Amino acid sequence: MLNNLRESLRPALEKVGKGFAATGLSPNFWTVVGLVIALASAVVYGMGMEFGLIIGGILLLVSGFFDMVDGQVARVTGKTSKKGEYLDSMFDKISEVAIFLGILVGGYAEPYLVLLAITLSLLVSYARAKSDLINIKLQGIGIGERAERLLVIAIVGIIGFMDYAVVIVVIIAGITLIQRMIYTAKNISE
Repeated sequence: MLNNLRESLRPALEKVGKGFAATGLSPNFWTVVGLVIALASAVVYGMGMEFGLIIGGILLLVSGFFDMVDGQVARVTGKTSKKGEYLDSMFDKISEVAIFLGILVGGYAEPYLVLLAITLSLLVSYARAKSDLINIKLQGIGIGERAERLLVIAIVGIIGFMDYAVVIVVIIAGITLIQRMIYTAKNISE
């Protein structure tokens, strides 16, 4: 859903990209920054400390911002690459799994729900990767892409309802997986 807003936000996103590109740091640098901040968020969640949901959620939002920055810097500077795309995708999955692991270790939600959230989240990404292989693009298909799922974790977690956030992620990831499977099946040309 958020990907569908990308076109209307393009001018603002380009300004952000130009600002960060002016530092001279590569898109891959910003990808690593996003990963490090996401891992810090996961550690905070895992520690189960006082205000952990607030601090972890804020770190997760900052990480999401840098996940957007790397792509914008790559576009603005013309430095898009398959290596950068690969690293970004892999680091996204690593950070997402780490976040859920932190939530699990911190005891913020039932273990079976966290496992289901991780599984469905990875299956949503797998569905996109598999569809890409047969030239069916799924960007923007589904109600719960990675950005939406992590926003739910961060925001609903910040207000103190991480157990509900995980349930919401399970639901939207499950729906997204079904939407992507149906869309791909309808668009496969034999």
